[in-house]
Amino acid sequence: MLIFAVPKYFPLLNFKNKSEMAKTKLLFITHEMSPFLELTKISEITRQLPQAMQDKGFEIRILMPRFGNINERRNRLHEVIRLSGMNIIINDNDNPLIIKVASIPAARMQVYFLDNEEYFQRKYVFADKDNKFYDDNDERSIFFCKGALETVKKLGWSPDVVHCHGWMSALVPAYLKTLYKDDPTFKNSKVVYSVYEDDMIEKLNDSFASKAVMNGMTTEQTAAYLPADITSLNIGAIGYSDAVVLASETINAEVLKFVKKAAKPTLEYISTSDYENYYNLYEEISNEEMVSLA
Repeated sequence: MLIFAVPKYFPLLNFKNKSEMAKTKLLFITHEMSPFLELTKISEITRQLPQAMQDKGFEIRILMPRFGNINERRNRLHEVIRLSGMNIIINDNDNPLIIKVASIPAARMQVYFLDNEEYFQRKYVFADKDNKFYDDNDERSIFFCKGALETVKKLGWSPDVVHCHGWMSALVPAYLKTLYKDDPTFKNSKVVYSVYEDDMIEKLNDSFASKAVMNGMTTEQTAAYLPADITSLNIGAIGYSDAVVLASETINAEVLKFVKKAAKPTLEYISTSDYENYYNLYEEISNEEMVSLA
């Protein structure tokens, strides 16, 4: 009988050369990435990991918000007209979605930026000049997660694996497993969520979980995201994910307990920049036939 084990790390496996088979399509959703925005170690990982996977033959797409402190001229961002023009409804309000793109010439990778004048055109990222957490960070997160998936649909590109980085992407796993579970673009997609050391001490708006409910969803499907702090965001995302990456040496104890109880494929923290185990994780969960790791 074929089994899918849950190892503490993924051993090196022998796979066919990617040129001998269809390329695995890998989507990264993150709120930061070097050199565009560098807030935490997430920016370094989301810059190096996609390139490492592309070098191994994966087909890569990357999505992130276009925060106001990202210089368009310096980074050569330009609007993608065919992708822009959608509206994301949050709390009965229509919010226009503008898509821009930039290239990283050295890596031959394109990054898609989600923009909205009301949510992202600010000098600061998550807090104002007085370090006051923005009251609408909940809606900004909902807009980004829903907008990212709608953008991928419009691209006409079906990812085999969706890898989410950072608390701002925490709703993506829930949307993929509920709202988009039968959508042709995502019905075969597997989702990976990376857990980092707590980097948000504030809470989102108390109505975050209810605002996150889209047409076709129920309040029960976002209940795990209450009380809208970093712990519940991580637990909510992990609950809907197919695999988990422990991306920091120090992980919240409650979150770590939930990961162990969930018994999902888990990539333990690795202090080096060796991304071989990520390769094996992506290959394992995207493989239609479960492979024994015994």
